[in-house]
Amino acid sequence: MTMPTRKRFTEDAYRREPWFRALCQALLSCKTEEELANLLRDVGTLSELQAWSERFEVARQLSKGLSYRHVASLTGASTTTVTRVAKFIENGPGGYRKVLNVHRHHRMILGGDLPAEKSKPAQTSVLQKYLDKK
Repeated sequence: MTMPTRKRFTEDAYRREPWFRALCQALLSCKTEEELANLLRDVGTLSELQAWSERFEVARQLSKGLSYRHVASLTGASTTTVTRVAKFIENGPGGYRKVLNVHRHHRMILGGDLPAEKSKPAQTSVLQKYLDKK
C-alpha cells in the first residue's frame, strides 16, 4: 500500500487548493465568535493558535506606528516574526490591512520608543520619509 503524498501549498496556487477553499468556507460559515473559536480550536493546536494570535497582535501594534523593537518587547514575539508580519502588512495580499484598516504606507518606526532609547530621536523608514515629503 502506497502512502498518499502530502499536499504542499505554493504561494502562487494555495488559493485554488480545494482543501484551502473548504477551510475558508468553514470559517465564513461561523456566525458567532464562539462558533469561530470552537472551529479554530478544533482545527489548530494550542501552539498554532498562540502563534496566529501573536502575529495578529504584532500587526495591531505595528499598525499603531510602534517600532519593531517595541512591538517585540510588548508581545514577546521575535524580531524575525515582527519583521515578517510587517512585510505582510506592506506587501501581502491585504488581509492585515483590511481587518486593521491600515494602508500599505502605514507608519513603521525603526527605533526610538523603547525606554532605553528615549533620548535618541526615532528613525523612520525610508518609505515613511518618502511619504512625508508628499
